[in-house]
Amino acid sequence: MAMAEYVAAAGRYDGMVYRRCGASGVKLPAISFGLWQNFGGAELQESCRAMVLRAFDLGITHFDLANNYGPPPGSAETNFGRILRGDLGHYRDELVVSTKAGYDMWPGPYGEWGSRKYMLASLDQSLRRMGLEYVDIFYSHRLDPETPLEETMGALAQAVRVGKALYVGISNYPAAETAEAVRLLGEMGVRCLIHQPKYSMFVRTPEEGVLGVLREKGMGAIAFSPLAQGLLTDRYATGVQAGTRAARMESLKSEDVEGRMAQVRALAKLAVERGQTLAQMAIAWVLRDGVVTSALVGASSVAQLEQNVAALEKLEFTAGELTAIEQILG
Repeated sequence: MAMAEYVAAAGRYDGMVYRRCGASGVKLPAISFGLWQNFGGAELQESCRAMVLRAFDLGITHFDLANNYGPPPGSAETNFGRILRGDLGHYRDELVVSTKAGYDMWPGPYGEWGSRKYMLASLDQSLRRMGLEYVDIFYSHRLDPETPLEETMGALAQAVRVGKALYVGISNYPAAETAEAVRLLGEMGVRCLIHQPKYSMFVRTPEEGVLGVLREKGMGAIAFSPLAQGLLTDRYATGVQAGTRAARMESLKSEDVEGRMAQVRALAKLAVERGQTLAQMAIAWVLRDGVVTSALVGASSVAQLEQNVAALEKLEFTAGELTAIEQILG
């Protein structure tokens, strides 16, 4: 049975908040959609399609991928490419599509890290999987301790010069290396648009230097794992539930949950007082600082996606609420 032709919602931009990415001309939605998990494998194609199309109807214009997202690696890009060709092709100029290279992708010495050979080969593979001529943002996914930073940044700059990326960014880089990456790219005539750090109420490392560098250099930030891989949601307010990541012993361990239970319960109570779910409050919290352009969220269902986007209904915090959160977090 053929799928009905997709037509985007006419009012898709009415309810979304768009924030300028640092000092650039680019605006990103306050909530972006990440295809890190739940988008790999052929059996998930229809659910992937439903979530991506609903995201766009809600005003989410930024879709974030990486070469190794799946599983298996590459399958998230392949699935997203099918959606682009089948449904979103007419809307390509309304989308910001990003991908990354840095983690293990293929066998041998050229299949990971930050060499020019790996970075540019990976970008070519990503473009083929998605059926695109260019991505809007191409990231170095992690700092390579053995490859000169100048080489990795040179690969990003080359991607821009040859028209395979409009902008470049970095992810998981410490503060000093972030500043150096900006300097090197600037000497090559390319702006480092954005940094993608792991940032949430439970992971606040970026506050120790990275966010300050971004503010100083006029870069934006897009926070990944703002829900601490699901820990900052109501599903854990009463402990580890069947079917959750912690119960399945995936990326979130049950001991991580148990060690945070008192904080999760207290935060959930405060969220209720604000008229939000814990997940919605956690998303609003990472957006409280203007240097964070967007919160990068995933979803396992359309309903979950819609609940996350509803965080935009209350982004403001009172001074008392922020103080209460700091006291809870200790």
